[in-house]
Order: sequence, then structure tokens, then C-alpha cells
Amino acid sequence: MAMDWDKLRIFHAVADAGSFTHAGETLHLSQSAVSRQISSLEDSLEVRLFHRHARGLILTEQGELLYRTVHDVFAKLTMVEARLSDSHERPQGPLKIATTVGLGSLWLTPRINEFIELYPDIEVTLVTTDEELDVSMREADCAIRLTPPTQGDLIQRRLTRVHTHVFASPIYLQNKGMPDKVRDLVHHNIIAYDEDRAMAAPNLNWLLAAVRDATNEEPHRVLTLNNLYGVFRAVEAGVGMAGLPDFLAREAQNLVRVLPELEGPGNDAFFVYPEELRNSQRIGVFRDFLLRKVAENPLLTALLKL
Repeated sequence: MAMDWDKLRIFHAVADAGSFTHAGETLHLSQSAVSRQISSLEDSLEVRLFHRHARGLILTEQGELLYRTVHDVFAKLTMVEARLSDSHERPQGPLKIATTVGLGSLWLTPRINEFIELYPDIEVTLVTTDEELDVSMREADCAIRLTPPTQGDLIQRRLTRVHTHVFASPIYLQNKGMPDKVRDLVHHNIIAYDEDRAMAAPNLNWLLAAVRDATNEEPHRVLTLNNLYGVFRAVEAGVGMAGLPDFLAREAQNLVRVLPELEGPGNDAFFVYPEELRNSQRIGVFRDFLLRKVAENPLLTALLKL
């Protein structure tokens, strides 16, 4: 029995969306047309693929099996499409770049327009998220990460060591004063990371630990946030001081490094992409673009020294 690829495409969209209506919006089809296609696929396979209920659709066991297989096939087809696109002399086609919210918002976004002008036939999508997208399954074509990749089957390039220090805004220091030693931080406002986020990356709240070790007292958490970019903006606004990667503070240009001898644990930065895109022209020109941008601004070599 041959499966209808168009029906499988619709099935994949429905499984991702969790409803006929939302899948129809993505596919530009009516809800009833999507429902008919799924019913027809179920009839041809003689199995139920979804449990239907008032709040949406849930895959059955057979539906889960089919979804995993279809998802893998579509991912491989996307890779083939990418390689065919790269066979043209001029780089063209989609390039989905994933990076952290802080790095993407503060460093990459202001510079990406130049890349777009250099390569107008490359369709750039920039995803800024602190969650780790599955590059091996082509949720993104490449990624710049501040933690080691957990996925296998990726080409990973260590970029450099990212150093972290304590920073505050001039306004905050004018109001609260400059601390002379770590013990003084117990009297200051500390901006911290949410515990769930800190558990995923244990070194994030290193400043809290440093104050506890020096004073045996609990630091004053004036504000808790769940992402690095939010912490950066709060420091910039004068809410308090926090441990930040040096590259973020350099982009702000107005933050002051506090207690220079106090350094956080730091981490490595990585550039990653799947093995299938090793010879991709789009990956290659994007890597070269990053190299040029780093060379133009020596301050950024601490982050992206490819």
C-alpha cells in the first residue's frame, strides 16, 4: 500500500499544531478539508492516528509511530533541498540561525542587515532562544551557543572562552556606592536568575554564591529573572548589579565593572551545524561573515574568535 505524500504532509502539520484549525491556517486549507484528509489517511491505513477531544488532538500510539517516521523523512528531505540549493554558484536558499536571546538581540541582530545585503538570495531566519533547538533535526541550520551542545551528529567548533564579571550601571553606583571588597556586596542589590533556569546552567548564580561564601549571609535579591537578556537590561536600568558575560557589557558601553578581581566561572562558546551541511555555501559564507565582523571590532574577539 502506497502512502499519499500530500496526506502525510497534512498529517505532520496537524500533529505539530494539535488541531485541524491551526493546521489549516498553516497550510492555507479549511478546517473541514484538513479533517477529510486525515480521515482518508486513517481509512487507508486502517488505524486511528488521533484521539479527538474538545481541547484538541492527541496522537495515538500508532500516530506517534507514524509521526516520528514522517518527521525524520521530512527533515532529511529538507537537508537534501538545502544541499541542492547550495549546488548553485551563488549562495541561496533558507538559513535558519539559532542563538541565545542576549547574543542574538545585542550583537547579531544589529549586524545581520549587512549579511543580508551581501547575500540577498539567502533567506535568513534568526531564532533567539535560551532553549536548545535540535539542530540535528534541522530546527535550525546552525547555532551559536554559550554552552556545549548536548546533541550528537553535529560539527561543533569551540569559539572561545567567555569570561564573566560583576557589572553595574553608573546611576546605580552613584546611588549605592562602589564596593571595595566582596563582603560589601551583602549591602547591595543583586539581580539573580530564576532557580529553574539556574539549575539548567548551574553557574548562572555564581555571584550569589560568592557573596554567601564571603559573608555567611544571604544576599539581597532585588529582582529575579529567567533569562540573561532580562538581567542585562535590569543592570543597565540601574536596578542592581549582576554577574554578566563581558561581551554583553561591552555592547552596552556604559556599564562599569565592579570588583575586577572577582571573576565568575565562565564558559565556552560554540558554533554548531549538522554534518549534512559541512559543505554548505550558506554556512560557509555566514561563518566568514562572523570572522569579518570580529576582525572589525577587537572588543568582540573575546566571544567570537573563530
